[in-house]
Amino acid sequence: MADEPSRPKVGVGVLIFRNQDVLVGKRKGSHGSGSYALPGGHLELGESFEQCAIREVEEETGITLRDPVFAYAVNSVFSPDVHYVTIFMRCDVEPGTEAKLMEPHKCESWMWVPWDGIPEPTFLPLQALKDSPYRPFS
Repeated sequence: MADEPSRPKVGVGVLIFRNQDVLVGKRKGSHGSGSYALPGGHLELGESFEQCAIREVEEETGITLRDPVFAYAVNSVFSPDVHYVTIFMRCDVEPGTEAKLMEPHKCESWMWVPWDGIPEPTFLPLQALKDSPYRPFS
């Protein structure tokens, strides 16, 4: 089946809110390098969105999430051969929560910023979320 076209991959991005601020990091070493993104990663075979969010956030930030919930989904075509469906999960954390840089080869740093203050350039799926009808605070 070498001629079969590849299929979209599933990513999970995690909106972690501390009060009115969201956690973002500057990507490095992969597609979207240099852009600001949420913690997250690839959905593993047999894994729920919630399990993926908890695992990825723990691996990347050291933060242990409790009860992440579905927030939104976007479709992002990065190039003719790179296509992702990104599932965004949301979780609120306590005011004193801090993120640790657990994977410095993948992320330069973590920072808490207001939703409307996410720096640019913004990772394509996160920009699609910002451009969508989704609003974190109603």
